[in-house]
Amino acid sequence: MLRIEDTDRERSTPENVELILDGLRWLELDWDEGPHSQWERRERHTEATERLLASGHAYEDEGAVRLRVPEEGETVIHDVIRGDIAFPHSAIKDFVIRRSDGSPLYNLAVAVDDLDMGITNVVRGDDHISNTPRQVMILRALGEEPPVYAHLPLLHGPDGKKLSKRHGAASVQDLRAAGYLPEAVRNYIALLGWGYDESTTFFTTEQLIERFDLAGVSRNPAVFDEQKLRWMNGRYLRELDRDDLRRRLEQLSGREVPPEAVAISQEKMQTLADFWPLAGFLVERGPFDEKAWEKVMRDGAPERLRAAREALAVAGERFDVEGVEAALRGVVDRLGVKPKDVFQPVRVAITGTTVSPGIFESVAALGREETLARIDEALRKASGDRA
Repeated sequence: MLRIEDTDRERSTPENVELILDGLRWLELDWDEGPHSQWERRERHTEATERLLASGHAYEDEGAVRLRVPEEGETVIHDVIRGDIAFPHSAIKDFVIRRSDGSPLYNLAVAVDDLDMGITNVVRGDDHISNTPRQVMILRALGEEPPVYAHLPLLHGPDGKKLSKRHGAASVQDLRAAGYLPEAVRNYIALLGWGYDESTTFFTTEQLIERFDLAGVSRNPAVFDEQKLRWMNGRYLRELDRDDLRRRLEQLSGREVPPEAVAISQEKMQTLADFWPLAGFLVERGPFDEKAWEKVMRDGAPERLRAAREALAVAGERFDVEGVEAALRGVVDRLGVKPKDVFQPVRVAITGTTVSPGIFESVAALGREETLARIDEALRKASGDRA
């Protein structure tokens, strides 16, 4: 059941609600019922408040309504993960359940909605532990028994401190924009504070549904490590069918992606966003990175690049990976230089940078005509630099 807990009207804008729904849809986490809005159930919350007032469990105080907390005893929460947690009543003051403007507070709305909607299990972060005894008190004051509660550990960064933006904490939308796959994110999130055994890391969603058990959830804070998420995402990405990967790349970028660009970059990517730095040169000709140019295009590099151009111009008729490799290695052997002294100038010429997939695959994918055109442009730039 999907319920939008929107009693806080300032934060619960239509745009924020749509972000929740959009994130769930992207993660492919479907719901069976709803979405329900708490705000639309205000009359029912008012009815429950009036019932608590009539029974003496609540009272009016300076325009607001408070629940009366017993002076003695304690409320015990039976938590599936943490065991029994006792809250002495002496440590809890009578708390507000309805504001002076008549609107319900979160704890009242949640308790009433859990009751009316037949909620049996509440699984949420342990930052809600302090709310739970209040919700239990409200339900018992209404003559009802509470659902089963389980409080999950909060997320920490790799430094052991509460996760925040300085750790790179991201919304679901941020993860999507960064090129993560929903299936990888689902898998990784499921492992934060839970494990099936000590060796299994990768699960299909069907396996998670079958194997997940709250009894296996740790009480200790879980560590959100984006490097591990990147690693997992890379594994998922490499296992994608090439046509599927191409479709996802085009969906993320809104641009057409050549099949050969997917073929030479798939093994090197960890996220979809990695595609453009790696293989964007196959989609469009970009500017030269000046730092890369200065690092590579010196000490005779233009002359070696010219020799490479001549060899590629007469390389095998098919201009495939094998033909390109033979042509470029022939230049290396003829000039008696290290491979990188030939390959890197070619790489900078065709990509503008020092980073690309394999040089032979890159040249073959770009094609003879465009490769030669880009080398010519680089040679003109080198001549201008010398002049």
